[in-house]
Amino acid sequence: MRIALLSLVLAACASTAAPKPATNGGYDAARAKRLGADEYGMKTYVIAFLYRGPNRPADPEESKRLMRAHLDNIGRLAAAGTLMVAGPMQDDTDLRGIYVFDVATIAEAEALTKTDPAIAYGSLRMELHPWYGSAALGEVPAIHEAIARTKI
Repeated sequence: MRIALLSLVLAACASTAAPKPATNGGYDAARAKRLGADEYGMKTYVIAFLYRGPNRPADPEESKRLMRAHLDNIGRLAAAGTLMVAGPMQDDTDLRGIYVFDVATIAEAEALTKTDPAIAYGSLRMELHPWYGSAALGEVPAIHEAIARTKI
């Protein structure tokens, strides 16, 4: 009887133990390593929020020139592999767009933002934050290149 009772108690304890994390049968260790993924497929990035700056060009031609230089800089950073995602907001607020930098520190992201002509001019300003997101973002630039019919 004691053995039966002990067996029941042990069985009850085993059934209330924390479940083991599920493993991913499709896990690709080489890809995870190449992308810098941790065990959850995540990594740290720096996300930048681009806001309307205090020094907006009044001249439409200057504004156009500055936008072209800003877009060219985005292309350069993407080609260098330091910018994973970028894009404008679709409403008319002071928040104008976002960047997701594939760098480990705010200081590295600050150095990259200083290369943006719109930041240097004061037309845009950036707010930087460390962000933990999917390491799969490292695949986005190549996918984007394959699906963009027209270059910006």
